[in-house]
Amino acid sequence: MESRVLSGATTISAIVRMRKVARENAYVSFTRPVGSVGDGGNLIWGRQLRANLLLESSPVFSFPAGKREILRPSLAAASSPAGGSDSAGEGKAAPVGFLEKYPALLTGFFFFMWYFLNVIFNILNKKIYNYFPYPYFVSVVHLLVGVLYCLVSWAVGLPKRAPMDSNLLKLLIPVAVCHALGHVTSNVSFAAVAVSFTHTIKALEPFFNAAASQFILGQSIPLSLWLSLAPVVIGVSMASLTELSFNWTGFISAMISNISFTYRSIYSKKAMTDMDSTNLYAYISIIALIVCIPPAIILEGPQLMKYGFNDAIAKVGLNKFLSDLFWVGMFYHLYNQLATNTLERVAPLTHAVGNVLKRVFVIGFSILVFGNRISTQTGIGTSIAIAGVALYSYIKAKLEEEKRQMKLT
Repeated sequence: MESRVLSGATTISAIVRMRKVARENAYVSFTRPVGSVGDGGNLIWGRQLRANLLLESSPVFSFPAGKREILRPSLAAASSPAGGSDSAGEGKAAPVGFLEKYPALLTGFFFFMWYFLNVIFNILNKKIYNYFPYPYFVSVVHLLVGVLYCLVSWAVGLPKRAPMDSNLLKLLIPVAVCHALGHVTSNVSFAAVAVSFTHTIKALEPFFNAAASQFILGQSIPLSLWLSLAPVVIGVSMASLTELSFNWTGFISAMISNISFTYRSIYSKKAMTDMDSTNLYAYISIIALIVCIPPAIILEGPQLMKYGFNDAIAKVGLNKFLSDLFWVGMFYHLYNQLATNTLERVAPLTHAVGNVLKRVFVIGFSILVFGNRISTQTGIGTSIAIAGVALYSYIKAKLEEEKRQMKLT
């Protein structure tokens, strides 16, 4: 009984202190960044658009403190030793589900599905390009299927659609434009060269991220990070010199994709919102779709109408053609969604290592499925580049964890 009285007193005193703080501080800011995936993986959104906690970023939206309930001291008091000593044995504990009891199994399932869907997407995507080499149109299909999926999800309330205003729209447009450009140029590269070679070039994205942080944002990059990027640059150079499927269209498109996703990361840090990642991805996909449609019509429209569609249907049939386009778009959306779900369940270091292993899986399976011949130098260069990315991801995650611990202390 005494512990309950003390708990009640603690609750009342906490509420009084909160009201005093609320009068002293006119506004409380809530921020959540439109995230990005460090390796450009259209993540949610490859590579990557995910919600990161950028604590050092400046807030964008401010709300009056009196209009929102932020802290619930009664809950804090109830969970304190004083409040829980007598009541522990009075109530029955809620039954623990199987997934709550074994969370590692669910996390492992997310990793497996992330890898599986990513490999299937890359293989099916390349198979489509083998008989339908129109990457601008296929990029539109990827986004269109994802947008339709999001609209259906909103219609059934899973999740509930978040409201959009003009201020948030202005913040999301640059992110979506960079996402659209990176996505299209990635597909141009996929259509032009071997999947394994495109992913090897895209391993350079951490180098572009570091360069942008150092020379555009003015952030100091530790020497250890720069040194870890040396194997990436050397490995990609070695692989490019002897790549049997090499052509300049595929190489330059992959490099433009790297730059685009780097700028997407920069703009993501400026676009702060408290909207959940699923709704953010839906809105960015809609904007990116609108951006991608005009180039597809201008650059590929006449060819598609003249012989592109007819040739594809003649090769594989109408049903398979439409089925391939639908499923490649669905796999693209789902693997990005699962990448974000996985990120929310594990530490940044675990996710970084998982991203590197994902690239290894994609490169390995693409070589097996398509029977691409690679030279010894290309294989060694690819291995060095992947090892460099792994080292970079490890060092970067460790540095971020140290910063987080310093802020907590």
